[in-house]
Amino acid sequence: MRKLGLALLLMVGVLLAAPVFAQQDRSASGSPPSTASPPDLQPDASGKLSQQQMQQLLRVVADKDIENGKRVRDYTYIERDEERKLDGTGQVKSTEVKTYDVMELYGEQVQRLIEKDDKALDKKDAAKEEEKIQKVIDKRKNESEDARRKREQKEEKDREQDRKFVRDVADAYNFTLVGTQSLGGREAWVIDGEPRPGFEPHMKESKFLSKFRGRVWIDKDDLQLAKMDVECLDNFSWGLFLARFHKGSRFMLEQTRVNDEVWLPLHLTAKIDVRIGLIKNFDVDVEQTYRDYKKFRATAKIVGVGDVREK
Repeated sequence: MRKLGLALLLMVGVLLAAPVFAQQDRSASGSPPSTASPPDLQPDASGKLSQQQMQQLLRVVADKDIENGKRVRDYTYIERDEERKLDGTGQVKSTEVKTYDVMELYGEQVQRLIEKDDKALDKKDAAKEEEKIQKVIDKRKNESEDARRKREQKEEKDREQDRKFVRDVADAYNFTLVGTQSLGGREAWVIDGEPRPGFEPHMKESKFLSKFRGRVWIDKDDLQLAKMDVECLDNFSWGLFLARFHKGSRFMLEQTRVNDEVWLPLHLTAKIDVRIGLIKNFDVDVEQTYRDYKKFRATAKIVGVGDVREK
């Protein structure tokens, strides 16, 4: 269920702004920093933003997010996932908590389970996790040149698909600039998006955009996504195993600026009501928190999240 929820967030994360988890892009390309100028967000007399303005904003935010993704590769962190399964009346019937040490090995993000229900793993389970990490290391150390080239080509193809998807987002919604708000002492634009009637998607994945509406907070100085609140408007099926998401499913993400150089996830919540094929219903509340960001490629003092640490 955890992977399913994250997969959906990958899809709706581009809603209204730019790919939320694009910071997980592991491109090693050395493309130059974006020189895009700040977007013009002056609304018309009715408070609406033109499609041209939103397309400009999307391009700039997406470029900024790609730059951010290269810096994120330098950080490790702790991720705590709490999943509460609900009964038919919305009451919690069971809770599962898992805590991971998240790192990057040879360009691949890896999660090492370190706690269950806020208790350290026993020796047997801890050994299994270490074995999993070692397999990743061995696989990449022994990767052939041909395999590496094919992997990088696939990654670039995926990035290009993301860029096309962002272009569809600009056409999928009517946007309203609500105003500005202070988040963590920083000013952010607040923008609402409602599905635009008559939207014709250019990509297969884009047909789901009309099923969501939401609000995003874009940091005015860095042009990075600071917060997102998205709601599912209608039932729809998605994916190879025909997961059916129900009206009212809701997702919220908060990000924070760390070390005066990078934006990283801080808090994610999701209320998901989904049926997987004809097999099983999932009605869950998911909460993910992130902490202890540490820069591991260079000595750094991390500020802004958790304790001040220095590697």
